[in-house]
Amino acid sequence: MDLPILSYRDTLERLPPPVLETDLAERINYQVQGRHLETLVILDDDPTGTQTCHDIKVLTTWDLDILVDEFQSHPSGFFILTNSRALPSGEAFALVRQICKSVRQAAYIAKKTFEIVLRGDSTLRGHFPLELDAVEDIIGKADLWIFAPFFSQGHRVTIDDVHYIADIQSDKLIPVARTPFAGDATFGYRNSDLKDYVLEKSGGHIATSAIFSISLQDLRVSGVSGVTQKLLSMPPRSVVIVNAVADADMEIFVQGLLGAKAVGRKCTYRTAASFVSTRLGIQPIPPIRIQQFPRHASFSSTGGLIIAGSYVPTTTRQLTSLIDGRGPLLATVTLDAEQLLADNERSRRTILHAVRSVNHHIANGEDTLVMTSRKLIVGDDGNSSLNIGGIIAEALVAVLSGLETRPRYIIAKGGITSSDAATKGLRIRRAKILGQAAPGIPLWKCDEPGSKFPNLPFVVFPGNVGSDTALRDLVADWAREL
Repeated sequence: MDLPILSYRDTLERLPPPVLETDLAERINYQVQGRHLETLVILDDDPTGTQTCHDIKVLTTWDLDILVDEFQSHPSGFFILTNSRALPSGEAFALVRQICKSVRQAAYIAKKTFEIVLRGDSTLRGHFPLELDAVEDIIGKADLWIFAPFFSQGHRVTIDDVHYIADIQSDKLIPVARTPFAGDATFGYRNSDLKDYVLEKSGGHIATSAIFSISLQDLRVSGVSGVTQKLLSMPPRSVVIVNAVADADMEIFVQGLLGAKAVGRKCTYRTAASFVSTRLGIQPIPPIRIQQFPRHASFSSTGGLIIAGSYVPTTTRQLTSLIDGRGPLLATVTLDAEQLLADNERSRRTILHAVRSVNHHIANGEDTLVMTSRKLIVGDDGNSSLNIGGIIAEALVAVLSGLETRPRYIIAKGGITSSDAATKGLRIRRAKILGQAAPGIPLWKCDEPGSKFPNLPFVVFPGNVGSDTALRDLVADWAREL
């Protein structure tokens, strides 16, 4: 059922007033730093989930030795990039089980306790609840499934159990099922009310009576102790929808959650990025500029590389703004998707031509955009659409793999694109999340000698984050000094 678009300002004015305490995050951080909590292992279904964190690691492999090493470094948490959103459901289920087995074994060797968070899309695309089932198949059943898609930087908010995308400039709260994200060829859905969404996605396997919520009234009026008591009152095997509009709402929820866990509640999580950083006690830092990086020999002479494969409308508008706004300061190389999906010879010629062009422009000091043609090609069903997306992503990786000149930076636009660029193109196995290049836009650095360009600034730019000018503004800010 379509729910109405609401006034953002009027809706917020009708809510209970937000909590104004300033030490909420510090209290969580005290528990995290005091080693009172399990290591948080975040399985990220694409790389964009690192968008609210800094100074922790992201792994792109789950080899036992690297997991043991990471546990033994005593982190409060770390990410494992699964990229499962790019896989059919059966492969995604098997992959999450495999990763959980490796995590469980590594934690046993390192003598660490842990809990799993499935970081998913704040616009509700992905393998839900299938991946939660996969986790429990290995780790064991939880008392509560926590479902928290709130993401403050992307203006994704949950009010009265309805998930919205806020367009603040136009004063609109748009139910998420009325946005293009709900029409995703693989992960589409009909419901913005999260209770109905859970029922829809579970195919009837989760009963209405098993779905509960933590409301804004609970958070802002009952407070931490009220949240704890409500969580403890829920029967085992409950799904808990978390409402939130502001970061303080999530901070209150996490403190209440930790109170319930302290008396034995076991939880499994499907959340967006805001829950992860709140649970880790990570507070925001200012965006990091490229000028803060150590100067590599090519720093002042080569161009930056922007790779774009995402087809969400936000990305297409941002690419238009980038091309129009940068004009002759930007070289653009377009991969024709129809050619890539034709026979192998035409695909090979298209990629080779792109590789030659990109190498020339980067070596000539030009910031260079490699993008797929903007006509979205979909298959007859969700899996065939995933397969088409995979072929196009492989072509972008082939261009990156063929790059001989080290660029000043790489910006990868879109989840699948950035995942494949990191793992296949740049051969990253473990990277440090430095922070954000702009709000909600992660910045990584990999210093491993086996990677393609060690210590290169690598920006994971989500397809659905930022204003229409956000990509253009970042490229302009990171432009080469002439």
